[in-house]
Amino acid sequence: MTLLARALAIAAATAAGTLTAAAAEDAFDGRWSVQMVTDSGLCDRSYSYAIAVDDGRVRYLPEPGDTPPSVSGQVAANGSVSLGIRKGIAHVNAAGRLSGTSGSGTWRLGMLGCSGRWTARKSGTLQASR
Repeated sequence: MTLLARALAIAAATAAGTLTAAAAEDAFDGRWSVQMVTDSGLCDRSYSYAIAVDDGRVRYLPEPGDTPPSVSGQVAANGSVSLGIRKGIAHVNAAGRLSGTSGSGTWRLGMLGCSGRWTARKSGTLQASR
């Protein structure tokens, strides 16, 4: 996967974002499996990857040799997601909603005219992702 493609993939993964309320943080802590689909633009058709949410902070779980992106944004106590992800010159915006052990939303990478949707499923406890 190219560096730019990884940046796009991370957009959905980080949709679990930084949580703003302690109760919401606990609800979303753990390992998440994320699927991203490109609906338009010059990006690869789909991506799969894993992230960890720890006390509301998102940690990308990189593959060997991968460099993690810079992630900013949040998941509100009601599950609303708003994120910005940077890797190199790529800047992806992602938005959506988490609820219980799943979530979904949209993402956009303006510089390539790419956009699409993401889905996430909680796949384990935080201890399993370390």
